[in-house]
Amino acid sequence: MMPLPSFNLASFNITSIVNKFRLSYFVFAILLCATFVSIFMYAETRMEQELVKARLLQQLELSQEKEGEQSIYSADPGIKIYRYDSAPDDLKALATKTVQETSVTVNTKTGASNTNLHFFAYTQGGQAYILTYLEDTELVMANYPVLAIFEQLEDIFANALRVAVILSLLIAIVFSQFSSRQITKPLLDLKKAVETDHHNLTELTHLPSEVGVLARAIDEKNKNLEQYLKREQLFTGDVSHELRTPLTIIMGASEILASQLAHDSHLSEFTNRISTTAKETSEIISALLLLSRAPEKLDAPQTSINNTAINEVQRLNYLLKYKSVTCTIIAEQEYFTNVRPELLKMALGNLIKNAFQYTDDGEVIITIDSDKIVVTDTGLGIPESMMPLLYERFERLEHSNTDDDSSTDKAFSNKVEGSGLGLSIVQRIMTHMGWELTHQANATGGSTFSIYYR
Repeated sequence: MMPLPSFNLASFNITSIVNKFRLSYFVFAILLCATFVSIFMYAETRMEQELVKARLLQQLELSQEKEGEQSIYSADPGIKIYRYDSAPDDLKALATKTVQETSVTVNTKTGASNTNLHFFAYTQGGQAYILTYLEDTELVMANYPVLAIFEQLEDIFANALRVAVILSLLIAIVFSQFSSRQITKPLLDLKKAVETDHHNLTELTHLPSEVGVLARAIDEKNKNLEQYLKREQLFTGDVSHELRTPLTIIMGASEILASQLAHDSHLSEFTNRISTTAKETSEIISALLLLSRAPEKLDAPQTSINNTAINEVQRLNYLLKYKSVTCTIIAEQEYFTNVRPELLKMALGNLIKNAFQYTDDGEVIITIDSDKIVVTDTGLGIPESMMPLLYERFERLEHSNTDDDSSTDKAFSNKVEGSGLGLSIVQRIMTHMGWELTHQANATGGSTFSIYYR
């Protein structure tokens, strides 16, 4: 025998499609049961009203034939008929031509008890009457068997209806469990197919249902993405391959030129600059190639953060040559992390370069601890208008100086070298390595960038 599916209310999640199907079935069952209960109650009320009305009218006719004209007729069981002028005032205020029902308290041999009083107004030959019938009085089958049978069957029908409602709700719960699984099974198959590198996705694309349409759309999108990624990888590989040869030639030529101009310190500075730039470009190409590969396919050797920071400060120190800016590296000890050194060099180098470029006076502090690298400067800072575009490609800060004149305000923009790709590349490296990059504006001016590498 197949066990019934379990239902854990604590784990019920309304956002789940399966649970939405289950809830909709249950709500539908409740609405359906409420509809049938309402119909039953209405039919039962109308039947009882008609039976009571017929019984009381019959008793009025019998009483008139037997007793003549009286102000009050009493008949067993529980029937009392008032001439309108002799009826209680509360009945006069409530009675209409429709049979009504009200709750009353009656005294019996066993004490006071609550029951229902049925009553209605009736006019015969110009004379008005109020006819009443008190429930829960033993009916004699000979008096009015139809009403007696109805009173007996009323409770049976009510109990049967309660059982039917409970069974309907239970059936709705069980049916919703099985049907929701069958309805959502194609979606779960589609999810598994997407998670398994699309090997089984083609098996679902032929389906004529909505799942098949969705599978075909995903399959087409995946193919377009694969083609795009393949083109990007080929482009990166081709560019790196084509640039390495001229860079090697430039580096070789600069070394030869440096050896021939060793006696001329002024020209030797330019040859060193050419060689250094060529080497940096080669390292950038290597880093970009690493970014084009999947993170899980990269090896991550233990790399010294301190040495990388020191080397980058020395490499970029020429940017501070004509500025009154100091740079300090603060680290209690030497810290290491598992990362490709090319990627760490590019990320940290871009942050230090930006700090050097946009700081004209003050200091740049690089702080290293066990979980983050912080680069703080006293430079221009980043205006609020640029914050949404902080890591966008080709967005860059313009260094603006404003001179006041007695007649006009003169303003010009002194653009710092760069392409606006630095922070974008840093953010891409962070995402690639699963690290985090944050920015915070300093209260005294400048910016603080933090790399969380743990």
